Amino acid sequence: MAPVRKLFDEDAVARRVGELSAEIATTYPPNMIMIGILTGAFVFMADLMRALDRLGLSPGVEFIRLGSYGHSKESAGEVRLLSDLHTDVDGRAVLLVDDICDTGRSLAFAQDLLRSRGAVKVGTCVLVDKPSRRIVDVEIDFIGFTVPDVFVVGYGIDYADQYRHLPYIGTVD
Repeated sequence: MAPVRKLFDEDAVARRVGELSAEIATTYPPNMIMIGILTGAFVFMADLMRALDRLGLSPGVEFIRLGSYGHSKESAGEVRLLSDLHTDVDGRAVLLVDDICDTGRSLAFAQDLLRSRGAVKVGTCVLVDKPSRRIVDVEIDFIGFTVPDVFVVGYGIDYADQYRHLPYIGTVD
């Protein structure tokens, strides 16, 4: 594994998750459903869900799996639905949670999917935003950290299935 340079340490990540949960709690109903985009969002979503619980919300939890990267640092440009929802979102307020918004393709694909299935509110929350790489115009409601065009790993974010276990967010050069 290549060396990782820390961008946001464990304390900074925990603090930001707490801040995001406070922002979300003011705009979402207690019974909303959180839908995470696997695999990268699972660590962030678990901590975010527990933080929301401490604020009195009891969100439902669901996941979808999308594919566009494979084992590369570059998106292939085509988003595929690899694993679908098991929950009906018709008439529900949904918070879509992802690890990173890079090109915007995956997030836009997931938003369109949920809207087409009748979700009345589809908000978005990403741990890391990389706006300099945006190809698809996508609105993000809640952003953990904004970074320049660097390849980030850790806290669920991987490179070729490595680094997800790190408790911080760093970059691999």
